[in-house]
This record gives sequence, C-alpha cells and structure tokens, in this order.
Amino acid sequence: MSQKTPSISLSQALLPVLILVLLLAFNVYVYGDDALSGSNQFILLIGAAVAAMVGFKIKVSYTDMLEAIGSNLKSTTGAILILLFVGALAGTWLLSGIIPAMIYYGLQILHPSIFLPACIVICAIISVATGSSWTTSATVGIALIGIGRALEIPVGMVAGAVISGAYFGDKLSPLSDTTNLAPAMAGTDLFTHIRYMTLTTVPSIIITLIVFLILGFFQQTNGTADTQLLLESIDERFTINLGLFIVPLLVIGMIIRKAPPLVALMIGTLLGGVFALFYQPHLVVETAGAAKLTAISAYRGVMNAITVDNAIVTSNELLNDLFTSGGMQGMLGTIWLIVCAMVFGGVMDATGGLQKLSQALLAKAESTFQLFAGTAASCVTINLTASDQYLSIVLPGKMFDQAYRDRDLAPENLSRTLEDAGTVTSVLIPWNTCGAYQSGVLGVGVGEYFAFAIFNWLSPIMTLIYAYFGIKIKQLKAS
Repeated sequence: MSQKTPSISLSQALLPVLILVLLLAFNVYVYGDDALSGSNQFILLIGAAVAAMVGFKIKVSYTDMLEAIGSNLKSTTGAILILLFVGALAGTWLLSGIIPAMIYYGLQILHPSIFLPACIVICAIISVATGSSWTTSATVGIALIGIGRALEIPVGMVAGAVISGAYFGDKLSPLSDTTNLAPAMAGTDLFTHIRYMTLTTVPSIIITLIVFLILGFFQQTNGTADTQLLLESIDERFTINLGLFIVPLLVIGMIIRKAPPLVALMIGTLLGGVFALFYQPHLVVETAGAAKLTAISAYRGVMNAITVDNAIVTSNELLNDLFTSGGMQGMLGTIWLIVCAMVFGGVMDATGGLQKLSQALLAKAESTFQLFAGTAASCVTINLTASDQYLSIVLPGKMFDQAYRDRDLAPENLSRTLEDAGTVTSVLIPWNTCGAYQSGVLGVGVGEYFAFAIFNWLSPIMTLIYAYFGIKIKQLKAS
C-alpha cells in the first residue's frame, strides 16, 4: 500500500457506516429472518462501494483498497477454517449420537420441584451441543413451555428460563456461528475467546440460576413433567451410551491444554466418525443411501455427515428439527458474511475511515470503562436499528478493533464485549430478528419474558462491571 496517509474528515468516515446501517435496517425489514441468506452480504458490498467512492474523492487508489481487502481477508483465514471444521464436527457428532446423548441425559434431570432452573440447565446443555439458541428454543423450548403450562407456571417465566439457558449455551458453544464470528471480527482465536468469555458468562448464569431457584421456591406446581415421549423417540433411532461422552471429553481436554483449535476440531470430527460406525452403523448406512454397511457406504455416510446437510428423522417432530446438521456446507453463509464484512472493513481501512472513527471514539472514551461502554452501546444500538445480532457483532467489531489495540487491550476484550452486549440482547428487542423469532416460536411475547430473560440483560451489565473495576482486563502485551 502507499505510504501516504489518507486525509479523511469525520463526516466522510461516518457516511458509509450510516448508509450501511440504514440499508441493513431496511433489508432486515423486507427479508426478516432470511436476510442472512445473501441480501445482507450484498448490502455490505454496497457499503464498501460507498466507502470506495469516498476513497476516490480523497485520492485513495483502487490498488490500495484491494490490498487492504486482501490483508483483511488474510486475517480471517484461521476463523474461516475453524468454521468449516465446526460444521464438520457438528455433522459427525450428530451421526454418532453424541449430541442426542447430551439431550437424552439432559432431559432426565427435569423435575417439577426444580423445573425453572432445570429448564436453564437443559437448554444450556442442548445449546452447547448444537451451537444454536434458535434450534434449542424451537424444539426442547417448545416442549418445556408445554410442560410449564401443564404445571401452571407463568409462560413468561418459563420462556425467560428457556432463553437464558439457550443463549448461555449458544455463547459458549464452539459450534455457534456468533461465537465464531465475534473472535473473527476482533482478531483473536475461537478457544481464547471462549475461555475469556467464561469470566463474565459463568457469574451471569450462576446469578440467573439462583434467581430462578428462588422463584421456583415460591411457585406452586401441579402435575408432572412428562418427557417420556421425547426420550422414547431418541431411543428408537439412536444407541445411547455413556461411552459417547469420551469424544467431547477428549476435545475439552485438548482445549484446556491449549491445543491448536484446528487440531482439536479435526480430532473431534474424526473420532465422531469412528464412533458413528461403532454405535450407529444403521444411521451411517441410511445417511449413505445404501442397503448395507460396507467400506464404501461407511466412507460415504461419514463423509456426507461431515460435508453436507444431514437429518436424522424420528417419530417426534420436535426432535426432527433438532437432529439436523448442515455440515461444512452449513457454515458457508457465515463465511460469506465474514468475507463481505472484510471487504467493507478493508475499504474503510484503506481510506483511513476506521482510523478516523477510532480516533473520534478514543477522544470520547477517556477511560477503559468508557471504551467498553461505548462498544456495548453500539452493539445494542445496531440491534435496535439494523435488527440483526450478526450485524451487532460485525459493525462494532470493525469500528472498535483499532481503538482497543490503541489502548493496548487484547482483542478478546472486544470479542467478549461483542457477545455480552450484541448476541444476547438481540432477543430482548421485539422487532429484532431474534426477538421476533423467539417470541413467535415459543408463543410468548417479548414483553412477557423480558424481565425473566435474566441472563440476557445481566450479561452486558456484568461486562461493564468488570470494565469499571478493572477485573480480568487483559493487556495486549501480556497476550
């Protein structure tokens, strides 16, 4: 790139961002939940085009812009590879019965006397296993709402417990797209991000559990929590065995020992395939579209689970939605979003727009707390205006990246704040895609569950408390 620093005004730097937010808000209004299927990605490219026009006006060359885009894309290589392996891991863990086993044993902890905290734990387990708060709510969440009605517990309270558990699991699951997206935007790696995020996430969920334990103590319940039909449907299709937990325990062990993420995910994927052949050979044959298990059908079945869409059909419709995996193919939408975001960010880098915005933000943020508060406020604002949790991670992630580095703050500070304030607050906004989806699926209005979605509104408060008191704020030099 050229050595000349572009001379850009604050209004010129803001123009592409403001136009992008307005276009994204309109696009989400038009497409709703389908906005991530491609239209949002193209809007990011339009934003990049606007930034490029500003660049041409201030004499930034086309070559410099392309080089900046290339540099940005190169920085996300690890994140993109991890996303592909996450999809592969999810595929073999479904086929092998690892994910169904987590759900099977999780459902058995349900008891009327601890129904509300049990809802949190069950949804957290399933969300960690699947990497999706949406899928968790649309499957087990619906079942728990039904059980809660039978026990005569207020539906808003049950929905709050379901959403709290689902988003806790989603935040900490390496299979979650938002959990992969946040470190990709901030410039850190997946498992560093997850480890650092536990510092604020675990206290938030503990407080949530305590509150729901207290609520449950004063709540009168009638009837029983019948999950027998769900358990029988899982039993019909899968061989459930505690031995299946060997694979996730090994992967967790590698993560704790700080093995490279790609190595841990590759081993987890391959072991998932081996366990599928050992525990679920009938499903391997079915996935391969073959008549019997042979070397070819075994290879084809496991490879299909790794690479493409796969669904295990059961006698229960709720479980049919839960037991699906997109494999590596299913991660392409998120990768597409990252690539388009990097194009926008690259052009903004080349024009000096991000640096200008960073300087303006640093001028306003006189302390580390104010920087964290500004990041959190931006995430919530994007959730309110652009109505999409992915954008509440992408846009503030690019805008604040340099500001954190200028203050010598490790990138995981940014990635954690993006999730604490962006991912989890989206469900609290009725017109946000997450709020609309969860409300529609559970049949409970956002206003009914808002106060009880304790984990979701407590998370941004927790991250600001840590920032205010300087608790576990990692410095760049120490990373």
